[in-house]
Amino acid sequence: MDPFRPLDFLSLDDQFSEEERMVRDTVRSWVSERFLPLVMKHWEAGTFPMELTGELAELGVFGPTIPETYGGAGLNSVAYGLICQELERGDSGLRSFVSVQGSLVMYPIYAYGSEEQKKEWLPKLAQGEAIGCFGLTEPDFGSNPGGMLSTARADGNGWVLNGRKMWITNGTISDVAIVWARAKDGVRGFVVPTNLKGFSAPEQKHKWSLRASITSELVLEDVRVGPEALLPKAEGLAGPLGCLTQARYGIAWGAVGAAMACLDEAIRYAKERIVFDKPLAGFQIPQKKFADVATDITLGQLIALRVGRMKDAGALEHQHVSMAKRNNVAIALNAARVLRDVLGANGITLEYQTGRHMCNLESVYTYEGTHDIHTLAIAQHLTGIAAFR
Repeated sequence: MDPFRPLDFLSLDDQFSEEERMVRDTVRSWVSERFLPLVMKHWEAGTFPMELTGELAELGVFGPTIPETYGGAGLNSVAYGLICQELERGDSGLRSFVSVQGSLVMYPIYAYGSEEQKKEWLPKLAQGEAIGCFGLTEPDFGSNPGGMLSTARADGNGWVLNGRKMWITNGTISDVAIVWARAKDGVRGFVVPTNLKGFSAPEQKHKWSLRASITSELVLEDVRVGPEALLPKAEGLAGPLGCLTQARYGIAWGAVGAAMACLDEAIRYAKERIVFDKPLAGFQIPQKKFADVATDITLGQLIALRVGRMKDAGALEHQHVSMAKRNNVAIALNAARVLRDVLGANGITLEYQTGRHMCNLESVYTYEGTHDIHTLAIAQHLTGIAAFR
């Protein structure tokens, strides 16, 4: 098969630095050569290719914006966005694995942790020697994390944690969990090794989305941690929500990658598929679909690039990320649905990737802030009135 041909309708390539392009192209080649040949097998089996963890670490995609002092690559936010774009071009589960490791585990340790926590965990996580997960969502509290029931009770000089978390990416395979629980003084974050007594992470099975990704519950039954487990700089919901802003930023780029993969595949197919003695691509209806999707992707690329530059300039706020995540996932999901139709019956087989992306994006549309919740977050900024309280 010919190499992947990315859409760059407005020649945005020249808006990236040489380093940003180099990072993108390195990850793009790895995804094509190492990940795509394996993903169909793993998606069908409902497993994640853990054998690639070491290679991902060598690529430097775990916490790439973390300073080199702590094992990161010290890259800027746009380079990280391009990494997410290329990873999700492979599969949303791959980008989720990396996103959780960097934005939801390494970031809170770096931003809210003690120097001892940073030195102990960040190099291990960057090198893939430890895998992490993020425990915020609960069975009855997704869009309303402030209602969480998990508790952290002070006991001597340590803490006792109790509660259940749900829909946790990497949970079953993790060595450490960032757990958010309600203490007397509000919501606090903890760095919790998963081998402690009372901690378990049963895997959630029977998914038809994000199948090449490990999803679990977290169950904490009188889990005792020492004082060193507390993230000292994280107080209240601002802590976990700050982490989610980091992750949602990466999702905005990742969704564009998934849409690009679908468009490339559908155009290739339509140019080769002969219908009524000419290529399917030569008919007006498929051409309109391609034009619409290409326009949506281009707008998504522009939003992602702008929020990336704002992030690097320190000007990015959560409502900007809400717009980027909301728009880009919606256009990607629509692209996958429309282009799956172009593939006809072939589109439902795993020999083609568009249907896999379509199923995955149903989860991405929902997690880390549903489409509707991001709608309300944007509107709250516009009106000054919160509609979800």
